[in-house]
Order: sequence, then C-alpha cells, then structure tokens
Amino acid sequence: MRGLVIELQVIHALVLRETKTRFGAHRLGYVWALLEPIIWIATFGAMYYFLGRLAPPGMGVVEFLVTGIVPFLLFRSLATRLTAAVDSNRGLLFYPRVRPLDVVAARAVLEFATHMVVFVLLMGGTALVNGRLTLDQPLEVLAGLALAGGLGASLGLSFCAASVYSNVAERLLGPVLMRPLFWMSGIFYSVEALPSAARNVLLYNPVLHVIDLIRGGVFPGYEARHVNAWYPLGWVLVLSFLGLTMERAARRRLQLT
Repeated sequence: MRGLVIELQVIHALVLRETKTRFGAHRLGYVWALLEPIIWIATFGAMYYFLGRLAPPGMGVVEFLVTGIVPFLLFRSLATRLTAAVDSNRGLLFYPRVRPLDVVAARAVLEFATHMVVFVLLMGGTALVNGRLTLDQPLEVLAGLALAGGLGASLGLSFCAASVYSNVAERLLGPVLMRPLFWMSGIFYSVEALPSAARNVLLYNPVLHVIDLIRGGVFPGYEARHVNAWYPLGWVLVLSFLGLTMERAARRRLQLT
C-alpha cells in the first residue's frame, strides 16, 4: 500500500511538472489547448459552409465536427506526446523513484484531462448557443472518449519503447500513420453515409469505431450500428501488452532495472 502511495505521489509531481512545461512556457498557456480545436472546427466549418455541405440528418455542423475532431486530437496527442516521453525526460530517470512508465503515465493523465475539459467546454458552448444540450447517452460518450484515450496511450507507449532503440519510430508516427488516419477516421463523414465497400475497409480502423460510438452517444436518433466498443478495446489490450513488454526490455537498455 505504501508503495502505491509513493507511486501516485511521483506521478502527481510529474503531472505538475508536465503541466508547467506544456503550458507554462507559452503566453497563451492553457488557452491554446482550447484554441487549437476551435481553429480546426472553424476552418472546416467554413469549408462546409462555402461548399454547401451539410452534416448528417439530426446533427449540427459544429457538433458533428466537435465529436470528430476532439476525439481524434485526443488520440493523436496521446500517441505523439507519449512517444517522446522518455526521450524528453531522460534526466529524471536517474532518480531512483522515477521509472519510464511514470513519465508516460504523467503525460497520459495530463493529455486526457486536458482534452476532456476541451470536449466539455466546446459541447457546453455549443449548447448555450443553440439553447439545447445534445447528449443522448452520456455513458456511451464517456466510453468512446476513454477508448480514444486508451488507443492513443497504448500506441504511444509502444512507440515510446521502440524509440529507445531507434528514432525512426517517432518519425514514422506522424507522416506515415497519423496523416492517413486523419482522413480515414470518420471525422468529416459518418459510417452510415459510406458505400458498403469503403465502409468494410475503413472499419478495420479502430479510431473510426470510437468516433462513431461517440456520435451515437451524443446525437438522438443516430445509431452506431456498424461499430462496436469491443474492437477498439481489443486494440488497446494488444497494444498495451506489446508496449509494456517492450518497455521492460527498453528499461534494461537504459540500465534502469
């Protein structure tokens, strides 16, 4: 029990340090965490307007974009920032109490909490503007956001351990993986609207399942019947096992055992 308390204290201290490093070095600070998705939503919302595109029936354009962009940013931010966690904090690993998993966990907690606040603020702000709150199944929304965070964290952990052996892992994550996933994850379209051939291929992407699940929980009348939570959960479990196994081996390489 005492070991667990010490572990939580270490992670808490690392979260405070990460918060200062992440937001304290910029003038905008925490505001940037909210501005980034707002800029994305405003940009693509303007494109929808000028191109004459509409969101799927029963969904407003802003809510539709929020439920796609914020979960993807949560997934991407966790994956990319956790990948660089050990490399950015090598100096801390010389302290006996600090392990690689601690710095990874601290970044995961900070990024997940930040994006949860962003999601709540954006959906709340949209509700104030529209005069109504669109949230059909809150538990399904929370489950979807947790899965988005789990996918990003488990993928980031795996790439973080791999980056100990080669910096190619970090370089591959952005251009090779994240850019295609941005267009293949259902941010700008619903699974229901896809032709069956395209849908069958894109459903191999677990992020697509997560975003559609969140939309099924937010919008009344929208049934996410082509996706399920077990598929992305399976990815989380497999990637977590792979990441933890690789982290153990990487710890030996860093001579931290």
